[in-house]
Amino acid sequence: MVIQRLQTLFLLLAVVFMCIFCCTPWATQAAEGVAEASPVFVSEAPVLLILNIVIAVLLFISIFMFKNLKRQMTVTVLSIILICTSMATCGILLFTAYPGATFIWTGGIVLLLVALVCVLFAYRFMKKDHKLLTSYDRLR
Repeated sequence: MVIQRLQTLFLLLAVVFMCIFCCTPWATQAAEGVAEASPVFVSEAPVLLILNIVIAVLLFISIFMFKNLKRQMTVTVLSIILICTSMATCGILLFTAYPGATFIWTGGIVLLLVALVCVLFAYRFMKKDHKLLTSYDRLR
């Protein structure tokens, strides 16, 4: 199988980044009386874990929707909204469930941002393909 469309590559990269985010710590929490800060993983917050698994599955399904471009674009926009929701959930959980915790900027949060950028680029290339297809339809 040869990847011929750039949006497929960007969607695949976004799936990989979302899966890596589910396995890496996204915050550190310092316990009282302990010198070292313990990492906070996504698996410790079931809501965040389920949300990120749903995002990864939607992005993976979106890769195979290339025959219906409008539906693929709709699923991609839904994934963008859910990634932004995941970022907001990370922030809310950090300040409510883990008081005194701090983000790990070099790990988990950057992976979410990179996944969001990959999905945005994929959507941009989908729109480019959609414009090309509508221009061909006008010529017929």
